[in-house]
Amino acid sequence: MTLHAAQPPREPAPATEPEPEPVRDRPVTAARIAELAGVSPSTVSKVINGRPGVGPGTRAAVEEVIGRYGYRRRPVAAKGGVTRPLEVVFHELAGPYPVAVLNGVQRVAREHRLAVVLSELQGDHTTGGGWFEDVLMRRPTGVVAVFSGPTEAQSRRLRARGIPVVLVDPTGETGCHSLSVTTGNRAGARDAVRHLLGLGHRRIAVITGPPSTLSGRARLHGYQDALRRAGVPLAPELVRTGGFRVEDGLRHARDLLRLPEPPTAVCAPNDGAAIGVYQAAAEAGREVPRELSVVGFDDFFPSAWLVPPLTTVRQPLTEMAAAATAMVVSLARGREVPGRRVEFAAELIVRGSTAPPPR
Repeated sequence: MTLHAAQPPREPAPATEPEPEPVRDRPVTAARIAELAGVSPSTVSKVINGRPGVGPGTRAAVEEVIGRYGYRRRPVAAKGGVTRPLEVVFHELAGPYPVAVLNGVQRVAREHRLAVVLSELQGDHTTGGGWFEDVLMRRPTGVVAVFSGPTEAQSRRLRARGIPVVLVDPTGETGCHSLSVTTGNRAGARDAVRHLLGLGHRRIAVITGPPSTLSGRARLHGYQDALRRAGVPLAPELVRTGGFRVEDGLRHARDLLRLPEPPTAVCAPNDGAAIGVYQAAAEAGREVPRELSVVGFDDFFPSAWLVPPLTTVRQPLTEMAAAATAMVVSLARGREVPGRRVEFAAELIVRGSTAPPPR
């Protein structure tokens, strides 16, 4: 026991209310934010909703309080009530990819009577300031960001306003506060290469997705894993850095088929690029699969209807989008979600575009 010498009595200090510490799991109301920032509730409302009429200094002060304490928005109504729309943002609206996503989003949105608002970033993978300010004004139930996403600063501000964000097929490593739904890109690519190895192929080429994307890097790593485990040397000339478009597959496959020792099989980064590989093979007079095996990734239309039907890795994008939308709805209603990252298994679908290599 420690003894302290008695101190003479002191005059009691005037009672003051200590400033509360930030408690992020119990965000405060708009009225409390106004009190802490020394402004009116209407000013806080303008800042929260992205409306004009607030000076830069005042806006910064309110933003600072929101960032420290968070903001408790009234939970969205349950089924049958009036709700704000769900925001879905794509890097671009092209091909079958967004259709697969929207089928999953609509499955859940319809159940909860949520309208859906679409945004497109015209090929960018990071949301710009214009999109962000528009979202603040729309005050959606939440945001599903597909192959794109807000910056970390934007994510903080959205969370502070009670607008949940879930990433589908994220393009990069997600932060500790981000929620995401993805697929087993590395395992799926590894299974595809194992399938080709099992058929007897050793000269297996890969056309990667953009190295800036998480899925592109993961699929390349899966390719490398499978070759390494089989004891097959990695041939640098068979690795081509590409993209997810038909023309990417066509351009790189043309170069690969002109090599002195061309590949007997090509792994494309997605089904679209695989169609480009088919075209390059036809130009070179190589019959698929007798002279060249081809594997895609995604299993989107028209993969099963190509001639020959495409062997590919199925990415369950519709199910992924439905899971992300359900997470947004749960968070908007104040419920917890089971984990910050959900990964769906990828599945190899063997069709007619793969066969043993020519002898």
